[in-house]
Amino acid sequence: MGVSIPILVIVIAFHLIAFVLAVGAERRRSTAKVQPDEYDERTYCVYGTDASTVYGLAAFGLLLISQTLVNCITKCLCFGRGMMGGSSTTCAIFFFVFSWVSFLGAEACLLAGSAKNAYHTKYRGFFQADHLSCATLRKGVFAAGAALTLLSMIGSIFYYWIHSKADTGGWQKHQNEGLGMATSNYTESTERKG
Repeated sequence: MGVSIPILVIVIAFHLIAFVLAVGAERRRSTAKVQPDEYDERTYCVYGTDASTVYGLAAFGLLLISQTLVNCITKCLCFGRGMMGGSSTTCAIFFFVFSWVSFLGAEACLLAGSAKNAYHTKYRGFFQADHLSCATLRKGVFAAGAALTLLSMIGSIFYYWIHSKADTGGWQKHQNEGLGMATSNYTESTERKG
C-alpha cells in the first residue's frame, strides 16, 4: 500500500478545519451576567450566544470523520495486512497510539465544552442576594481541544505514512530467490558437433 496524496489532503483539511472551529469556539464562549427582573425583586442569569456549542460539535464531527478515515484505510493496525518487522513497525504502533490518545483527548474536550457551554443555569435569586452563580464554561477547554486536534493530526499523518511504508500486503517480496534460469548450452554443443 502506498501513500495516497488525496487521503493525506483530506485528513489534513479536516483536522485544520476542526482546529479553526475549536479556536472559534474558545473565542465565542457563552458569557453570563446577572440581571434584575423588571417585574419582581428577583435576579436571573442572562446568557450570550451559543455559537461555540455549534463550533465545538462541528469540530467534534470533523475530527471523528478524519480519524475514522485513517483507521479504515489502514484497517486500524489490528485487522490489516502484515507489516514488515523492525523500526518502521514500532514507529507505526507508536504513532497509532499517539494519534488515538490525542484524538480521544480532543474529542472529550470538544464534547464536554459544547455540553457545558449549552448548559444555562435556571437559578433565580432575590434582588439583594449576593453571589448569584451563573454557570459558564471555564476558559481553555476548547483551546485544549484545539491543541489536541493538532497533535492528533500530526499523529495521524505520521501513522498513515509509516504504516504505508511498513505494509507488505501480507506477502513480502523476495528478490533473487527461487529457481534461476540459465542460458542453454544446447546450441553451442550442436554447433561444435556439426
